[in-house]
Amino acid sequence: MLHRRWFPDRLEGELVVLRRHSRDNLADFLRWYQDPEVARLTRYQDGPMRPEEIERFFLLRAVGPDTMAMGIHVKATNQLIGSCAFSQLDGDNGSALFHITIGERDAWGHGYGGEATALMVDHALGSMGLHRVALSVFAFNERAIRAYARVGFVVEGRSREAIWRDGTWWDEIHMSVLEPEWRSTRWHARAVADGRATSRGGA
Repeated sequence: MLHRRWFPDRLEGELVVLRRHSRDNLADFLRWYQDPEVARLTRYQDGPMRPEEIERFFLLRAVGPDTMAMGIHVKATNQLIGSCAFSQLDGDNGSALFHITIGERDAWGHGYGGEATALMVDHALGSMGLHRVALSVFAFNERAIRAYARVGFVVEGRSREAIWRDGTWWDEIHMSVLEPEWRSTRWHARAVADGRATSRGGA
């Protein structure tokens, strides 16, 4: 099993910095996960979490001794806007599940979640040597699906009508990215930057 020491204290991009959570972040978790719209996008259950549920979740999944969770901070302001994490790390089969929540609504649509996802995937498939990173997302969360696709995730299946939300049944979409796909995408991006290739879809 992969140990938490494989996980860094900090990952830095152009827009965001990912850092290990501290106990001071509990107040933000309490606010985020009691927001009905955040709950709609992230929870299987209908409605926000209760404060005691959030505190248990935070202590176990964000600051627990074996957690691989990071707070997402806007680089320009240091504002904490969300959290991302790996779970079910399987060293024998080189796989992990990815989770992300942008809890600050005014941070939606600015590319923060996409860059945080890319940083985590780069670390998993590059530094940690994993082969596969997977995730699940509700079909109505189209913004998240587009962001995951830009990072390199592809749809590999779906659980049909797995969630009742907004008065109708929705599928749960299963997506993944494999190390060879990630490596090819990284190579192509560097080649475009160096002028050795054109952007996909370009002339």
